[in-house]
Amino acid sequence: MDFRTQTASLDALAGVNADALIVVLGGEGLTANLDATVSALVKDAVKLGDFEFKAGKTLLLQRPADVKATRLVLAAAGKASLKSARTALQAALAQLKGRGVAHAAVAFAGFEGAEDTVESLAEQVVLGAEDSVYVYRHTKPSAPAAAKLSRLTLLCDKDDAADIKAGLARGKAIGAGIELARECANRPGNYATPTYLGEQALALSKSHGIKVEVLDKKAVEKLGMGSFLSVAQGSDEPLRFIVARYEGAAKSVAPVVLVGKGITFDSGGISLKPGAGMDEMKFDMGGAASVLGTLRAVAELKPKLNLVVLIAACENMPSARALKPGDVVTSMSGQTIEILNTDAEGRLILCDALTYAERFKPAVVVDVATLTGACVIALGGVRSGMYASDDALAAALSAAGEAALDPCWRMPLDEEYDEGLKSNFADVANVGGREGGSITAAKFLQRFAGSYRWGHLDIAGTAWKGGAAKGGTGRPVGLLTHFVLSQAR
Repeated sequence: MDFRTQTASLDALAGVNADALIVVLGGEGLTANLDATVSALVKDAVKLGDFEFKAGKTLLLQRPADVKATRLVLAAAGKASLKSARTALQAALAQLKGRGVAHAAVAFAGFEGAEDTVESLAEQVVLGAEDSVYVYRHTKPSAPAAAKLSRLTLLCDKDDAADIKAGLARGKAIGAGIELARECANRPGNYATPTYLGEQALALSKSHGIKVEVLDKKAVEKLGMGSFLSVAQGSDEPLRFIVARYEGAAKSVAPVVLVGKGITFDSGGISLKPGAGMDEMKFDMGGAASVLGTLRAVAELKPKLNLVVLIAACENMPSARALKPGDVVTSMSGQTIEILNTDAEGRLILCDALTYAERFKPAVVVDVATLTGACVIALGGVRSGMYASDDALAAALSAAGEAALDPCWRMPLDEEYDEGLKSNFADVANVGGREGGSITAAKFLQRFAGSYRWGHLDIAGTAWKGGAAKGGTGRPVGLLTHFVLSQAR
């Protein structure tokens, strides 16, 4: 979609030329500086009972008198906040679906005193619009035709134009990253294989000048990644270990490292999952998809920093060769791991990737994984679970999530949670009891991240939606991109 800005004051909206004019109204009434013609139409709609200043309320007016735009859409946001503005915009865009609207102009009234900046508002306009028109079609020829809406103009004051352009640019980059993540996650497991993820990284190398290495089984064996190899051994699909580097600063600048879990299908292995809902285990590479999407967003924005993305990708399948409960494997770090449950496989591939990350002498490492059902029970699908080795890192990740409307919630890392991971036959067991399952999974990973600042995002509840809305969300590309940008010097 083409996103632009146009200087147009709120008191001159009737003269804006577009297929549709969307006016998002914050607060509980009209602002004094709103266009007199539009204001009169709103007052009349309220008087007739067709419109209310309540969040979620919308009204479509066709060929409104004395308004140049063919259609006028009113959308009430309720609170004058970033989140309510995006929600109201998406509700307004839903009114235009199937109506042949190619160009929409958007104005926000009643947000003048809001705490959020116009730059952030512009970013969310892009992300809200892109989300509204996204349709997965790769394996569905019968999917609805692409939305006709191809151009969206954000109306603004002259003084805000520069900030809004910056917000639009950031929104476009993050939007492109979210779309890449969603496309990777939504593809079935027989399409989105570890090889496919490697190909997507190599495509970014060509399009954005990123350095990419895609390592095969032989190279991973040479590295001594016994834990990663043990998960992959039950599948005929070859594993891939992906190393991608964006270099926007001097080589002496320590990089940010993002590590993504890339289980392209998770059957549970010998500890087989129940059949109901197992199709959704194609989304178990949501961490890998999100770090790829973040890499693309960062490469488009070109900040002055270095970023390394690591992805351990394989399938977790049952076979005569598959990992068994009771087996003991040796990780790249040299620590041995007793396998109590082969469905706790994500941590087994991530631990070797975290050890590999040491070679970059990183400023910070954040791993991202659809790791535990326990995190879904704890936080549902609203916030991702966040763990951090220090308070400053936790604060930075939390702030990034709030800024991106992609929130997370800090979880504990008390030493006492290590008790559940003790083993009589290895240095550590790969799973503890049912209690605090997301925490014990994070504690397992922490053992392999002791040489640097480390954060962990458990996105099992946020990476995809089930039911009628089944599909990848692209989260937490927004959070990660804001976090990476905040690390630029």
